[in-house]
Amino acid sequence: MKKILACLALGTAIASVPAMAQDTGPAQPFEGFHVEALAGYDVTKAGSSVDDDANVDNDQSIDGFAYGVGAGYDFRSGNLVFGPEAEVTWSTAKTKFDDGDFEGFGLGNVKTNRDLYVGARVGYVVTPTTMVYAKGGYTNAKFDVRSTFGTVETNRDIDADGWRIGAGVEQAITNNAFVKLEYRYSNYEKGEMDYTGDIADGQRFDLDLDRHQVMAGVGVRF
Repeated sequence: MKKILACLALGTAIASVPAMAQDTGPAQPFEGFHVEALAGYDVTKAGSSVDDDANVDNDQSIDGFAYGVGAGYDFRSGNLVFGPEAEVTWSTAKTKFDDGDFEGFGLGNVKTNRDLYVGARVGYVVTPTTMVYAKGGYTNAKFDVRSTFGTVETNRDIDADGWRIGAGVEQAITNNAFVKLEYRYSNYEKGEMDYTGDIADGQRFDLDLDRHQVMAGVGVRF
């Protein structure tokens, strides 16, 4: 709840920032350092190599509300824009019981944790205030795994590594403020089990997890 309130507060603060003077911010939209608040829809699914023969109605997916913050730096040359970006997000997605059917989605009883992303994007300014772009990079996500053996509950984390690609559109409100909407796909191919306490982490193993997100953002440039 504290994370959600913090992100909402950041979004409100960014949205309320007045237009800055031209000589204190970017000379034109879509260039320079920027920070942003992010929110949207998040769904993770067991990939194509995972099959659930026991119950064909089990969609093996978890979905929820994603939220977080991001930052980056854009270099602009004419209508071409490119630069690095990074973000950290969280999600409310977790497994659940649906009409007596446990939606295990290939990993067991899990809840999403934080998701880190580092990558780059390249865009093209199609109008003075509108840019379309594509992005890609590395992502690392954690999934909390909860297991119960009798009266003993075991908590573990799956630390998953993968890659992300996406595309979106960014709209400049002023030279210093913008909103954006994007779709991105992530695939996690490797993971390791991180145990709580003094138990050593497990060896890396193969994964096949697909993650789809539709995210909106509001940000400010400096």
